[in-house]
Amino acid sequence: MRPVSPEEKPNPLQDANVCSRLFSWWLNPLFKIGYKRKLKQDDLYSVVAEDRSQHLGEELQGYWDQEVKRAEKDAREPSLTKAIIKCYWKSYIVWGIFTFLEEGTRVVQPIFLGKMISYVENSNSVTLHEAYGYAAGLSTCVLLWAVLHHLYFYHIQRVGMRLRVAVCHMIYRKALRLGSSATGKTTTGQIVNLLSNDVNRFDQVMMFLHYLWVGPLQAIAVTALLWMEIGMSCLAGMVVLIILLLLQSCFGNLFSSLRSKTAAITDDRIRTISEVITGIKTIKVNAWEKSFIDIIPRLRWEEISKILRSSYLRGINLASFFTVSKIMIFVTFITNELLDNLITASQVFVVVTLFEALRFSSTLYFPMAIEKVSETVISIRRIKNFLLLDEISQLTSQLPSDGETIVDVKDCTASWEKASGTPTLQGLSFTVRPGELLAVVGPVGSGKSSLLSAVLGELPLSQGKVSMQGRIAYVSQQPWVFPGTVRSNILFGKKYEKERYEEVIRACALEEDLQLLQDGDLTVTGDGGTPLSAGQKARVSLARAMYQDADIYLLDDPLSAVDTVVSRHLFEQCIRQALQEKITIFVTHQLQYLEDASQILILKDGKMVERGTYSEFLKSGVDVFSISEKGNEQSGSSPVPGTPTVNSESLVQSLQSPRPSLKDAAPEDQDTENIQVTLPLEDHLEGKVGFKTYENYFTAGADWPVIIFLILVNIAAQVAYALQDWWLAYWANVQNDLYFGRYVKEHEDVVFVLNWYLGVYSGLTVSTVLFGITRSLLIFYILVNSSQTLHNKMLEAILRAPVLFFNINPIGRILNRFFKDIGHMDDLLPLIFQDFIQTFLLVIGVVVVMVAAIPWTAIPVIPLGIIFFVLRWYFLETSRDVKRLECTTRSPVFSHLASSLWGLWTIRAYKAEQKFQKLFDAHQDLHSEAWFLLLTTSRWLTVYLDVICAIFVTVVAFGALILVESLDAGHVGLVLSLTITLTSMFQWCVRQSVEVENMMISVERVIEYTDLEKEAPWELEYRPPPSWPKKGLISFNYVNFRHKSDGRLVLKNMYPDFHPREKYGIVGRTGAGKSSLIAALFRLSEPEGDIFIDGILTTSIGLHDLRKKMSVALQEPVLFTGTMRKNLDPFNEHTDNELWNALEEVQLKESIKGLPAKMNTELAESGLNLSVGQKQLVCLARTILRKNQILLIDKATSYVDPRTDELIQKKIRERFAQCTVLNIAHRLSTIIDYDWIMVFDSVKLKEYNRPNNLLQDRNSLFYKMVQQLGEAEAAVLAKRAK
Repeated sequence: MRPVSPEEKPNPLQDANVCSRLFSWWLNPLFKIGYKRKLKQDDLYSVVAEDRSQHLGEELQGYWDQEVKRAEKDAREPSLTKAIIKCYWKSYIVWGIFTFLEEGTRVVQPIFLGKMISYVENSNSVTLHEAYGYAAGLSTCVLLWAVLHHLYFYHIQRVGMRLRVAVCHMIYRKALRLGSSATGKTTTGQIVNLLSNDVNRFDQVMMFLHYLWVGPLQAIAVTALLWMEIGMSCLAGMVVLIILLLLQSCFGNLFSSLRSKTAAITDDRIRTISEVITGIKTIKVNAWEKSFIDIIPRLRWEEISKILRSSYLRGINLASFFTVSKIMIFVTFITNELLDNLITASQVFVVVTLFEALRFSSTLYFPMAIEKVSETVISIRRIKNFLLLDEISQLTSQLPSDGETIVDVKDCTASWEKASGTPTLQGLSFTVRPGELLAVVGPVGSGKSSLLSAVLGELPLSQGKVSMQGRIAYVSQQPWVFPGTVRSNILFGKKYEKERYEEVIRACALEEDLQLLQDGDLTVTGDGGTPLSAGQKARVSLARAMYQDADIYLLDDPLSAVDTVVSRHLFEQCIRQALQEKITIFVTHQLQYLEDASQILILKDGKMVERGTYSEFLKSGVDVFSISEKGNEQSGSSPVPGTPTVNSESLVQSLQSPRPSLKDAAPEDQDTENIQVTLPLEDHLEGKVGFKTYENYFTAGADWPVIIFLILVNIAAQVAYALQDWWLAYWANVQNDLYFGRYVKEHEDVVFVLNWYLGVYSGLTVSTVLFGITRSLLIFYILVNSSQTLHNKMLEAILRAPVLFFNINPIGRILNRFFKDIGHMDDLLPLIFQDFIQTFLLVIGVVVVMVAAIPWTAIPVIPLGIIFFVLRWYFLETSRDVKRLECTTRSPVFSHLASSLWGLWTIRAYKAEQKFQKLFDAHQDLHSEAWFLLLTTSRWLTVYLDVICAIFVTVVAFGALILVESLDAGHVGLVLSLTITLTSMFQWCVRQSVEVENMMISVERVIEYTDLEKEAPWELEYRPPPSWPKKGLISFNYVNFRHKSDGRLVLKNMYPDFHPREKYGIVGRTGAGKSSLIAALFRLSEPEGDIFIDGILTTSIGLHDLRKKMSVALQEPVLFTGTMRKNLDPFNEHTDNELWNALEEVQLKESIKGLPAKMNTELAESGLNLSVGQKQLVCLARTILRKNQILLIDKATSYVDPRTDELIQKKIRERFAQCTVLNIAHRLSTIIDYDWIMVFDSVKLKEYNRPNNLLQDRNSLFYKMVQQLGEAEAAVLAKRAK
C-alpha cells in the first residue's frame, strides 16, 4: 500500500561529493526551479533510505520493547528516555565533538585580535609580518567556525527529525493496538496533540542539548584567558554570568510546570473544537453557535494566561541575551577601576571580544537548552504514558488450522467497564458452522453489538471462551470510510479482479451510485472528497466485506441505513446468495428476514432470552413478535421484482477539483490513490506574505498608540546599546594614554574626565537593560494577545460558515489551523519576531558605529549588504514554497490518524494494521521530504552568508593594518571586535528574518480563515413574534434546492403544503432528496423559491429565529464529551423532571437509572460508551425537550429496534398531537398510520396522498415498496393503514 509518486526523484545528496556537501551545492538545481516557478509536490526529493519512517520507527520500537522487558524484570517504570538514548547516543556524541571544536574557534579569535590591536597602539612589541600573520589567523578562525557551525546544526537537526519520525511511528502503531480499557483514558484530541505538539520538542531540544556541557566549559576557558589578560577583576563579570545562569535554571522549572498545565488545557480546547466541527450540522440546526462562541474562548483564555506567563519568562531570557554581555563588560571595568589597575586598549577589546564569544553559547543556547530540556521531559512523560496504555490482547483462541471453520462461544461473560456491577454480556453460548446464518435480535442496548465485539476480541471476557477458526470480515453499525477512492475502500488492500469486483458491486446495489459519481469508483471520498450518503457508506462497507472473501462474516445491522427496496436486495443478493456457504452472524432490527435465518438468538440486557429456529419459535409459540408486529403467521416472501434502481443524486456533489485520475498501476498498488487526497485542494496562497498580514497581526494584539510606543522603545534600546560601544572606544583611548604614561592619573582634569566617562557609561548600561526588558515584555504581550484575538475571530468565522464549507474542507485541515498554526503563533512566532527585531536593530547599530569610527569600512559594508539582500530574496523564492509544502504535507498525517481511530475495529478485524501502518509511514515520508528540504535549504543560505562574512572580516583586518598610521587603537579595537560580533549576528539576523516570514504563513492561514463566506445573518431587524409559529403551517412555493450554488438540483419544483397538526410520513429510495427537504427548511443552503411558515417567509427572518422554532432529530447522532445531563440540556434550560420525562418517552429512563451516576454519568469522547441506537435516542430526547410547533424527524430511529421504535412513535403521536410532524423513514411500519404519505423519487415529489389511497392504487410506488416487505408484513401494514 506504499503510495507511489509519479516518479521517485532520487535524493541528490546520496551522490554529492565532500565540497558539495559542505557548501550545499547539490541544492542549486532546486533553487533554480523554485526561482522559475512555484514548487510542487513532485519537486521534492525522495527520503534517503536511513530516514524512512518505517526503518526509524522499527529501530526505536525495538529498543523500547527491550526497555519494557528489562523494566518488568527489575520491577520499575520503563523509561522512554533510556530507549531513546540507547538508540541515538553514538551519532549524537560524534556531533558533540563538532560543537566543542566550533566553540573552541570562538575563544581563539580574541587572542589574535588582541595581538593586532597591540601592534596598532605600540608597533614596537609586534612586527608588521607577525601582525599580518595574526590577521590571517583571525580570518581562518572565522571561516572554520562557519563551516563547523553548519555541519553541526544540519546533522543535529537531522537527528532530531529522525527521533521525531520514529516516535510518531510508535505513537501510531500504539494507536492501532489500543485495548478497550485504554480508549477511555485517551481521546483523539490527545493523540493528535501528541503527534502535533509534543513530538516537535524533539526537533528543538536536539539542537541545544550539547550546550549544556559546552557552555560551562567555554565559560571556564574564557575565564582563564581573561585572568591572563586583566587578572582578578574578570571574576566580577563571571559572577554576573553565574547569577544569570542560576536564574535561568529556575526559569527552566517554571517552564516545565507551565508546559504541562498548558498541554492539558490545549487538549481540552482541541477536543472541544473537533467535536464542534464533527457535529457542526447538529449545532447549526439547533442554533447553538453562540454558546460555543462563549465556551471555547473561555478555555482559550485559561490557556493564554499560562502561555503569557511562559512568554514573559522567554522575553526576559531574550532580553538577557541582548544585555548580559554589556553588563558583564561594565561590571568588569568598574571593578578594574576600583582596584586601580591600568589597562591598555588591546586589553579592553580582548575583554570585550571574549565576553562576546560567550554571548551565544552561554546566554542564548544554554538557557534555550534548559528550557527545551524541561519541556521535552514533560513531553516524553506524556508520550510514555500513552505508550504504556493497555493493548488489545488476542483473546479469541484460534483453533488448530486443520479443523473446519467454526465460531464457538462457550459461557461467555464480559463487560466494557470493570467498575460497573452488571456485565454487558452474561453467560452466552452458541455455535455457528459454515452455511449457517445466525440472526441476533433484541431491544436497544441489549448487547448485540457487544456480542460481535466479543467475537472480534475487542471486548475482554471475564469468563468463558470464544474459539473461532477462519478469516473474519466485519461491517460496523456506523459505516466507516477512510479518505481514498471508493475502489480502494472496497478493495482494502486486496488485488483487483474485475469480474469479482463487479459481482460485488452488483450484489451491493452500488452500480447506479457509481455511475452518478464524477469519476465512478475512482472518486475520492472521505476527507474533503465527495461526501457519500449514509446509505452509500453502508453499502460500501458491506462491499468491502464481500470482496474480502473471508470465512466468518459479522454484520452489525448493515441494512438500517437503507430503504426497504435496497434492503431486500442486499439481503437476497449478499447475505442469502453470496454468503450462503459462510458463517454469518447478522445483527438486525429488520424482523422480516428472520424466517431465512438458520438460528435466531434473542438478547435482552446482555442475557440470552431464547435461541432456536424460526419454525421452533412458531411451534412453541415464543413471542418473537412481541419485538415485532403481531400476527405474522403466514411465511414465504415475494421474490424481488428485477433489481431495484437506487438513485442517489441528492448527496452527490461533484467536486470540481482537478485531480489526476489514477488508474491502477499494478494490482499490488491499490490505495496508491490514498496519498493524493488532501494535497491538491489546499493550494491558494502564493508569493510573499504581504504587509497587510503583518499589519493585521499586530493590530489584532494592540492599538496603534501601543504599537508606536513599542517602535520608540525599540529605537531607544538600540541607541543606548550602540552609544555604549562608541563610548567604550573613547574610554579605551584615555586608559591607553594613562597606561603608556601620557597622562598622570592624579591630575585633576584626568580624574574629572575619568569620572565623567564612567558616569555616562553607567547611565548607558542601566538604560540599555531597562529598555531591553521593557520592549521584550511588551512585544510578547502584544503578539500573544493577537494570537488570542485571531483564534477567536477564526472560531467565529468557522461557526458562521455554511455547512457546505465543512463538506469541502476535511476536518484535518480545519483542525490543523486550530492547533498547528495557532500553536506556532502562541509559542514560536513571538520568540522569533522578538529575536529578529533585536538582531536586526543590533546589526544596523553595529554598522553605524563602525562607519562612524572608521569611515572607510563603509566601502566593504555596502556591497556586503547588497549581496545579503539578493541572496535572501533568491532563497525566499524557494524556501517559502518548501515551507508551504511542509504545512500541507502535514495535514494527511493527521487525517490518516483520525480516520484510523474511527475505523479501529474494522482495521483490526480485517488484520489490516500493517497496511495502515505502511500508509502512515508513507504520509510521514512525504512530510519528511518537505522537512528535510526545509533544513537543507536554510543551511544553504547560512553557509553562504557566513563565508561572505569571513571574507568581510579578512578585508577589514588587513585594511586596518594597511592604514595603521591614520588610526588610533581605540577605534581599531572597536571596529575589529564589532566585525567579529557582526559575522555571527548578520547571518542570525537574515535567518531569523526568513523564519519570521515562514512563520507568518501560519498567521496568513489563520487570517484567511477569519473572513470566510458567511451564511445569512443569525438575527435580522425584523424579528418574528415570540409566539410564532402558532399553527405550524408550512407551504412550499415552487422550491428548487441545491447544496452548492453551482451544484446539481437535489429538490425540483416542490410545492406541497404541510397543514397544521397533521402528521406526514416521507419515504423514498436512498438519496432521493428526502433529507434535502430538511436542509431547505433550515436554510442550510439558501433555497430558490419561497417557503412560508405560518405566512412568514423563511428568508425574511434571521437564521437563529428560524432554526430555534423547529425541532429536528437527525440520522447521525452527535453527542459531546461531558455528562449525560449536559448532552440533553446543554444550556440548563430545563428541570430534572422534564429531562426524566423526555428520557421516559424515548424508553431510556431505565437504562440511565442503571448507570452509577445516573444523569451525571460522564460520556466518553463522542459518546463512545453508548450504543448507536442509544445515542439516537438521546438526541431524540433532546429534540423532544424543545417544545416547538414543528417537529422534523430524519431517520432518527434507524438504529433502534422496531419494538422501541413503535413505542416512541406512539409517544410522539400523543405528545405532539397539536404539532406538525414530518417524519422521514425507511421503515414503513413507523409511518403507515400517519395522516399523509409523501413518496420522493429522483429529487421530485412523486406521490402525495393518504396511506390507504396509495395502497389501493396498484401502480403507486408506495404500493410496490410495501409489497417488498413480503406478503405477511404487507397485510399487516394494509390493515393498519385503514
